[in-house]
Amino acid sequence: MGQEAQTDAPASVRPADAFAASAAKGPRTVQSVARALELLEILGEANGEMSLNELATKAGLNASTCHHLLATLAQRHFIGQTPRTRGYFLGPRLTELSDSRLKQFNLLDEAMPELRRLNELTLESVHLAVMQGLALVTLGKLESRLPIRVGSDDAGKSDAAHATATGKAILAWLPEAEIARVIAHGGLKRFTAKTISTISDLMEDLRLVRRNGFSMDNEEFQPGVICVGAAIRDHSGAVIGSISCSMPSMRAEGEHLEQVKAQVKQCASAISARFGNPKEGVQPT
Repeated sequence: MGQEAQTDAPASVRPADAFAASAAKGPRTVQSVARALELLEILGEANGEMSLNELATKAGLNASTCHHLLATLAQRHFIGQTPRTRGYFLGPRLTELSDSRLKQFNLLDEAMPELRRLNELTLESVHLAVMQGLALVTLGKLESRLPIRVGSDDAGKSDAAHATATGKAILAWLPEAEIARVIAHGGLKRFTAKTISTISDLMEDLRLVRRNGFSMDNEEFQPGVICVGAAIRDHSGAVIGSISCSMPSMRAEGEHLEQVKAQVKQCASAISARFGNPKEGVQPT
């Protein structure tokens, strides 16, 4: 009686102290999980299949441990193995998970912060578009912040992939057979005197899009309206949409036009990054 109660555990192992020490070292990890993930990363960086011994050496594991980890991954379809060569490769489950992750994102929701930024930087009208089947569809737009602005006939763009910056930004990266299907469906309808009206001219224009990394609509859809577009890509590099910036032809010149081109490309790359594509590449042709 009258004496202070004594703790059962020495100060060095008191719960609070143990927690603090653990926090200082960082979160605990599971070694087997870390090793399995490293094997997946090694296979992801490989140019082709890898043997058990190659994987074990690369990961710094003994062959038995590596084999058990690979067997577990194969059972869950994260990796596969070729029966003839016994070589290992990434399995279909990784693709399924990646696709599931992308479905959780809505293109318009993900793109809107970047579209607002583009709108603020250029002060011009911006658009987000996709190909739904064989039709070009505008998902969203923000009007210009300047007194003189351009209107847009979004309903009339469904068959105007060949005449718009958003449409050409998408077409440029599609297989030729898919381009042919889009054109066969809607034709090369003339909207203005400057609309591209032959397949050869369109293919040359799309070649320039691939070389430059952006598309141009030089009064091809609406007289007096210039547009700059760029493609949005997902984790696999596939084009999933496009953006554009539209302005009156009176403003589409000099430094302003060059800044718009740069900002459009940067905006498309930023949106692509949200879908797992770190940087949109420009492929010379």
